[in-house]
Amino acid sequence: MPSDTPIAPKLVKGALVEMSERFLGPIPNIIVFQFNPETLSRGLTPWAPDATDTGEGEAGRASAATARAGDPTETISLSLMLDASDGLAAPDGHPLDVISGVASRLSALELLTFPQEDRLLGGLVSAVAGALGGSVNLAVPEARRRSAPITLFVWGLGRIVPVSVTSFEIEEQQFLPSLYPHRAKVSLGLKVLTEAELAAHPNEMARDIAKVAYVFTKKQREVWGAANLANTAESIMAMLPS
Repeated sequence: MPSDTPIAPKLVKGALVEMSERFLGPIPNIIVFQFNPETLSRGLTPWAPDATDTGEGEAGRASAATARAGDPTETISLSLMLDASDGLAAPDGHPLDVISGVASRLSALELLTFPQEDRLLGGLVSAVAGALGGSVNLAVPEARRRSAPITLFVWGLGRIVPVSVTSFEIEEQQFLPSLYPHRAKVSLGLKVLTEAELAAHPNEMARDIAKVAYVFTKKQREVWGAANLANTAESIMAMLPS
């Protein structure tokens, strides 16, 4: 006998994906949201020519009018809740939560604000080599130039964009006896990186993936904007006097 209760759709969770090599190589650090935020704020600042580049007078105004416009600056702000209650209720399957609460998840988020240097594994090897006084020949990867990691903000298939973290606030709300946080709220400010801003990033693989994601999301926006043309005739009729 069929149930009267409709089948609930599978929840798609948002995520932040750090495209760096700070750990064991080119393995992305994927931070899946434990709880999707209930609200998400976005802002768009339209492109405007730089006054210092266009000069003054008629020539400057003409140059500004014919300058190739860039994409607007887009910002995203959201708050994430982290809670170790489920893990503490089943300690055998969640030893990390028992030991440190949400500290590991908080640390993964905090690393998004730190520049990438050498790989973590490379740093450990370097430390061992130094402790041995160079008596052992250990292959140490060449240190990389410090650079901010490229992070992808994933909000379903409709929005996958490269971002940089512009603001980061943590409110630790409860604590384990060890004083590791049991629950925390993280407020994030993100800036969407355009193709032009990605061009100079030293991580070529991350840069290429980020560009594809940016163009993909931009094209979806254009498709949905074109789909709105289906409402044009109805909108025009609604404007006319009856």
